[in-house]
Amino acid sequence: MTLEVVMGARGPIGKRSEERMGHRSKKEKDSVTKAPSGAPTDLPALPEPDELWHPIAKDWYLSLRESGQAMFYQASDWATARYAAELMSRGLSSDRPPNGQYVAALNSLLGSLLTTEGDRRRVRMELERKKPAGSGRASVTALDDYRSAFGG
Repeated sequence: MTLEVVMGARGPIGKRSEERMGHRSKKEKDSVTKAPSGAPTDLPALPEPDELWHPIAKDWYLSLRESGQAMFYQASDWATARYAAELMSRGLSSDRPPNGQYVAALNSLLGSLLTTEGDRRRVRMELERKKPAGSGRASVTALDDYRSAFGG
């Protein structure tokens, strides 16, 4: 019996779907999973970070709660996140510089949680970016008021 596993792409990280040019098939467009960015509204009760963790590890763990990919996390993913934070904390608190094997293992663990945009693009997931407030054009009257106030 053979099992087939679909994995993320290798090679350079692809562009976001809105950055790609040219005609894309409906199948290709539909293959991208989109999720809203920001904190999911239905997170389960999660354990607080360990008081003994390094501040960077605490910040990283807490940032997951505010990240859009967290809507896909299951209990095992949160357990993996706690494990990653523990490893990160131990490495950051150590008197010795981290070795390459440790860094590679930690990066692999973080990648499995889709914590960077590159990790998410490889599995064809995109978090929809929020539009900045006031992204419309400045009104002409506001510019005229500015000019008259400063003698322009």
